[in-house]
Order: sequence, then structure tokens, then C-alpha cells
Amino acid sequence: MKKFLLSVFAITLLILPSSAATKWTASDRVAPVSKTIVEKNSLPAKLQFKLVDETVNNSNTSSTNIVEVSKSDLTYTGNDNEVAAVIAYELGQIINGKSGKDNLRAATKALLAEKLSKDNIVNTTANSEYWTNRTSLNDKKEADMTAVDLMVKAGYNPLALVVVITKMPGSNLELVMGQPANSERAMSAYNYLAYNYPEKIKAGYGCQEYRNFLSYANPIVEKRSKSKRLVKKFAKEQEKIKADRAKSLNQYKMSGGLSGWDATYAILQELSTESKAK
Repeated sequence: MKKFLLSVFAITLLILPSSAATKWTASDRVAPVSKTIVEKNSLPAKLQFKLVDETVNNSNTSSTNIVEVSKSDLTYTGNDNEVAAVIAYELGQIINGKSGKDNLRAATKALLAEKLSKDNIVNTTANSEYWTNRTSLNDKKEADMTAVDLMVKAGYNPLALVVVITKMPGSNLELVMGQPANSERAMSAYNYLAYNYPEKIKAGYGCQEYRNFLSYANPIVEKRSKSKRLVKKFAKEQEKIKADRAKSLNQYKMSGGLSGWDATYAILQELSTESKAK
């Protein structure tokens, strides 16, 4: 009996550390997952990742080398693939120069306000909520597609990005129409995957959120596949998108962490300063 109890005790000692090690926490996975993404994609090794409670602000990453990751966004993750999706999205925004674009847009709006009346249609359109929302959505779509490329190269399942997007809060209109949350953005990422990484689509993703998304996406894909015109248009669009994403990523790597948009804004700022000094 004593020998039996000793055996049980020994087995318990072996099992407990193993069980503790299997506990998965999203915040704990940011460091190893981000390291994999950076190394596998040959991104600047100096990048550091910081968890933040407030809204992410990566406008100064090119100078600080700090990439902020939202704790709130991590609440929509359930495995390393989905953590990779959150990290890769933030990197996508940085690589595509979101901060540089925002600065140039702000400068353009200020110039329009100075040169045109507030009732001018160009000025009104540039400052409209609709235009701002569409611009923001397009930025997110571009970041998503860059995230897909980064995830694939790093060995993560890129369909996790689609899942995370649809887990996040969407609009009331989507709810009424029976569409997945953030359906347009999710479909954009899915289309990019379908064209550039069809093998990933075939491999699939095992969760209910993804199955729900497919019930929305499949009819769209089927309708497109039945029209030669739509297939041709789709291929043309995706080829351009693929080239643009590759160009942005190459620019970022070659500059050591500066996007083309950030570089453009910096040059304009320098020219403006020189002009004022004369």
C-alpha cells in the first residue's frame, strides 16, 4: 500500500507542472509570437512589442521601434494563430504607413480649409464622416492583407485573421442583415487569401465563427466563379493589390523600418520648414 501511494505521489508531481504549463494566456504569447513574425519575415530586429490598455498609437514606431498591441484586441483571441493575427495587423498598419497617410490627409484638409470655403463640395467631402469612415476601412483592409502575408511567412494560419475580425464588434446593420460582424473587411482578407494562398483556404479553420463566415462568403464566391467577367475583374484587382503590398513591405525592409508614406511626409515637412526659413 505504501509503495502504491508513493507511486501515485510521484505521478502527481510529474503531472502538475505539465498541466500548469498548458495554461494558455494571450498576453503571455505576444512576446514569442511577435518574435517569430519578425524573424521569419526579416523585419527590423530592433522592434519591441508593448501591451497597452488604451487605444493603440503606433505613429512613432519608426523612431521608437515600439509596436503597441491592444489588450482589448487580444480578448478576441483563443490561440497563437489569432494572437499572430492581432500582432500582424498592427505591423501591417505600420508597414503600409498609416501614420504617414494620416499626417498627409490632415495637411491636405488644412490646406483645403484655408483655400476653400467651408461650403465648398471638395472641402465638405474631405471632412465628411462618410469619407473618414471609408478611408479608415480601406486602411484596415490594406493592413489585413499585409498581415496575411506576414502570417503565412511566419507559419501561422492566416484564416485566424478572418476569425478575429468577425469576433470583433460590428455594426447594427450587419446584425439586421444577418451578416458576420465586419463582413466587408473580413471578405476583403478572405478574397486576398483565396487568390494568393488558395491552399490555406482548402486547409480551413476549425471553429464556429469561421463556419458562420463561410455561410456568408461561399455564395459570394460561387456567384463570382460563374461569371468570366467577374473572375477576370477579381484577378486584375488582386494582382494589383498583391503588387502594392509587396512594394510596401519591401520599402519598409529596405529603409530599416520606415514606410514610403512616412518618408514622403518627412520630406514634405523638411521642404516646408526650409521654405518658411527663407
